[in-house]
Amino acid sequence: MMKLEPVVINGHTVLAIEVKLPKTTLLAVTTDKGYIMCGALDVGLLNEKLADRGVIAGRAVGVRTIDQLLEAPLESVTVAAEKLGVTAGMKGSDALLKML
Repeated sequence: MMKLEPVVINGHTVLAIEVKLPKTTLLAVTTDKGYIMCGALDVGLLNEKLADRGVIAGRAVGVRTIDQLLEAPLESVTVAAEKLGVTAGMKGSDALLKML
């Protein structure tokens, strides 16, 4: 099952995506520029093999809901996200505000 829903952060609307898979759930919240995602995101792949794409993204681990993803500190971020001021340790919702 897949669920899409708008989420408002400080007056800005972003899109939350939840995909239920066998034995796991993929979570992501996206803006027009970038996104944050659960531990399934491979930041190393984005930074190394797909560096030419300049993907703006952050990864939070140990989250099971969209609310947890928004509140959790990011474990890692892409180089392109760092250029926007997004850093590891930053709360997911704060990172999304920098991605607007």
